Amino acid sequence: MSVSADIVEVRAFNRFYTRVIGLLEEGMHKSPYGLAEAGVIYELGKRGHASAAVIADTLDMDRGQMSRLTLKLVDQGVVAVLPRTTDKRSSPLALTPEGDAVYRRFNEMSDAAIASGLLEPLDEFGRRDLLDAMRRIQSLLGEPDDEPLVLRPHRVGELGWLVHRRGLLYHLEQGWNGEFEALIARIYSEYEAAPVTPPKSLWVAEMAGQVAGSLFIVPSATDPATAQLRMLYVEPAFRGYGIGKRLVEEAIRFSRASGYSSILLWTQDCLTAARKIYRAAGFTLEREEPHHSFGADLNGQYWRLQLKP
Repeated sequence: MSVSADIVEVRAFNRFYTRVIGLLEEGMHKSPYGLAEAGVIYELGKRGHASAAVIADTLDMDRGQMSRLTLKLVDQGVVAVLPRTTDKRSSPLALTPEGDAVYRRFNEMSDAAIASGLLEPLDEFGRRDLLDAMRRIQSLLGEPDDEPLVLRPHRVGELGWLVHRRGLLYHLEQGWNGEFEALIARIYSEYEAAPVTPPKSLWVAEMAGQVAGSLFIVPSATDPATAQLRMLYVEPAFRGYGIGKRLVEEAIRFSRASGYSSILLWTQDCLTAARKIYRAAGFTLEREEPHHSFGADLNGQYWRLQLKP
């Protein structure tokens, strides 16, 4: 799809969503306040007090527009200007009792509008899809710097999701065909079917409510004393946050605690980011093996980390 066609789709979604949540109405929640004014009221209601500059930055609003809105809301008795504190450059703003009542009414009507317009018409599966899509948009366009990273076991449906995402990503980034998707579907299935002894473990990295990556450890098929590290994956939207490093560190900790003598992995030399993580964790390259797979000429590499002398 071309960029121009993508733009058409984004604009169509924007029109649809603003209509669904009522942003095309003349007043926010049938009030005399427009969207920009409602934004100021919301921010002051959440914060308790803040300077006009802070509110303008939060709402990505021009300082001149913010000044005009402040004067209007002060004249309407919704916002009050508090005495200056140690910062002599600006006076903090706060809601008046009347403004606080408007803020509470906005919250109540927003909750009611979301419930009736977005959630109640959907069954549980539909609501899950809707919320997942919303979290996905936030993870793609937002900054998850302050979001905690959680490593947890996988849940029902996530193995299939990982197969889908990895197959699609490596097709787009590496040009690999459906053979790769079929291979990793089999590998995840083998993990699920493997006995619990010798020890195995799969970690899902979760950030901002989204699957950000994954990795698992199983015993090697040829040597039960050797752990095999498989399926290191980090979602593109979450790259650059050290998730791959954390997953590999956890896999090493688990393998050492489980009594494995070493960890073996197979990768391709074109996957430079993954190889950098392995090398930094102490893995060393044992051998290389050129092959033609997934519709491409590749150079397979076997790396090992010794855990016991």
